[in-house]
Amino acid sequence: MDQGMGSESVPASGSDDKSRVLNVKPLRCLVPIFPSNPASMSSISSPQASPFVCVPPSGPFPPGVSPVFPFLIPTEQQNPQTPFAAPLNQAGPSYGVDNSNSIPSPVPITSYRTPTVQANGSAGSSKRSSKGSSQRKTRSGNMTTAHDVDIDAVAIDFLTSFDLTRFDPAKLSDGDKESVRYLTMVYNLLRRRITQVEDSEEATPGVTRRPDLKAGSILMNKKGVRTNMTKRVGAVPGIEVGDVFFFRVEMCLVGLHAPIMGGIDYMSFKISLDEEPVAVSIVSSGSYEDNDEDGEVLIYSGQGGVLRRDGIVMDQKLEKGNLALEKSLHRGNEVRVIRGLRDEASPTRTAKVYLYDGLYKIVESWVERDKSGCNVFKYKLVRGAGQPEAYTLWKSIQQWKSDTTSRVGVILPDLTSGAERLPVSLVNDVDHEKGPAHFTYFPTLKYPKPVDSPQPSSFSCTCREGCHSSDLNCACVQKNGGVLPYTTLGVLLSFKTLIYECGPSCLCPPTCRNRVSQAGLRVRLEVFRTKDKGWGLRSWDPIRSGAFICEYAGEVIDSSMTEESGNQDNYIFDATRTCEPVELMPGNADDSQKLPFPLVISAKEGGNVARFMNHSCTPNVYWQPVLREESNLHIAFFAINHIPPMTELMYDYGIVQSGKPEPRKKKCLCGSLKCRGYFY
Repeated sequence: MDQGMGSESVPASGSDDKSRVLNVKPLRCLVPIFPSNPASMSSISSPQASPFVCVPPSGPFPPGVSPVFPFLIPTEQQNPQTPFAAPLNQAGPSYGVDNSNSIPSPVPITSYRTPTVQANGSAGSSKRSSKGSSQRKTRSGNMTTAHDVDIDAVAIDFLTSFDLTRFDPAKLSDGDKESVRYLTMVYNLLRRRITQVEDSEEATPGVTRRPDLKAGSILMNKKGVRTNMTKRVGAVPGIEVGDVFFFRVEMCLVGLHAPIMGGIDYMSFKISLDEEPVAVSIVSSGSYEDNDEDGEVLIYSGQGGVLRRDGIVMDQKLEKGNLALEKSLHRGNEVRVIRGLRDEASPTRTAKVYLYDGLYKIVESWVERDKSGCNVFKYKLVRGAGQPEAYTLWKSIQQWKSDTTSRVGVILPDLTSGAERLPVSLVNDVDHEKGPAHFTYFPTLKYPKPVDSPQPSSFSCTCREGCHSSDLNCACVQKNGGVLPYTTLGVLLSFKTLIYECGPSCLCPPTCRNRVSQAGLRVRLEVFRTKDKGWGLRSWDPIRSGAFICEYAGEVIDSSMTEESGNQDNYIFDATRTCEPVELMPGNADDSQKLPFPLVISAKEGGNVARFMNHSCTPNVYWQPVLREESNLHIAFFAINHIPPMTELMYDYGIVQSGKPEPRKKKCLCGSLKCRGYFY
């Protein structure tokens, strides 16, 4: 204890007295390293900062550096008279420092973290870099090397597959239906691609992943792509009443509502020498005490005003958005109204579907005190006449779900007779037709011979708790290229030539996220009578882009049978047909030859709701082949873009390949601007 606190002496060899009080240095220290060649000091050069190096407390130590703890010195080097140094005329070990003429830049002290000593004694990096490789533990307990991914680079590379040059200055300022459609498709594909990349990485505690915001930022800020940037009062080109959005940033991209967080969007009008704000759109999503019981009238609460944690009440002020609403009351301009409604398909109770409800006018305003004691501005908005149904239709659908008989024109409350997890109504409010021709309803595909299941070890997974993309030992993850094809909501993450789902011999439960097409219907469907195309299919629920709709059920038949039947069977699905390339899917072309075997399905005598889907040359639904083990091939349908409620679901029937007998062409009534005029 007689040694002062400033002593830095090292005990003699063999006397590792750990009870002595030492001058303990920080674990992270900066050690100056100077050129080892003294001859270099004889010449005068321009001043340069001395390089620094981070030295681990357990070594190794560069010349002239002693360890912080004396007992870390090797026994043979613990003699103070034998300093740990190299001769001046001999270059010492570099320890990560370049001893050449180029002196490296100083290393920030915050960039160093105490390394973790591995089992073999070598120190490994404890900080995961944004690029490179790292190790992650699989669910089976094994360590697997995983490569970190630069998401921005992946996104930029992904976007090269799309024609973004169509968004010229004119389209950036003022869009149309096609530009809105294309942009929302690209956005949702990019968002799903980012989700897929993030899903393959282990989640970082405390970090919230927002692929929706990331995708929007990349498109708007890095690629400069959006449309309808010019703010306007009234309708927005390319956006129809009843359109749905699942993310706030989508509405910003297409110019419907610019603020990603704020509920009031406004712009300034110049009147003589002064400018005054007017509201152009509002989002009513229940954050305030809005009254929307009447589908044609909305009582909207202003923004601001809080009850602080210290108990102080902050009243709303007549400024910004509130002032804009007040000015719009006096000017009488139209205001776009977007309703934020509960997304029933999401397990998150705060998830919203944003429904564009059309144009309203503010007819009255007042101030009242809310439940927290704040003074709140209230605005009464009335919907303009002659607009298509939107929110009123939404409310009607909620009533139909509670009581199917309240739906006008219902023939059968459940066409499936309980074969599906959700009922499918049969409705005709057009003519007196009582229903389609008789058929047997069954929800899945039937092969003429039972499909032989392989041995569990050859094609199946062992994920008893369900498959996950972060488990690289999962056989199903491996078959799908290292990531699962679906989100937990049953949304297809990217276009694939062939989707590999878990099969009968897999050990994962029926709720596994890689069994999406096997779990049955996820949205409430309706078979309805169209005005000119016979029977059709539509959904009571909004369907998000990439969401699974149904599979094509029926009986697998030999392709030669279709040639014999000619045009007698109108319920044929032929996977060998060529479809027009769907522009939203990079690399999508005629991949029918890549299927394990040609698949032809007849739903004439029996099938499911898919048999009622009509053809369109600009479809809102597309199909993907799904393989459940080696020879169990199925066809699943997914949404191309967001589909509003009560919109007919249609896919492209395709064109017969050259060299095959061509059946008689049928007149196409899809009404698309790109209509070919016929289909098979």
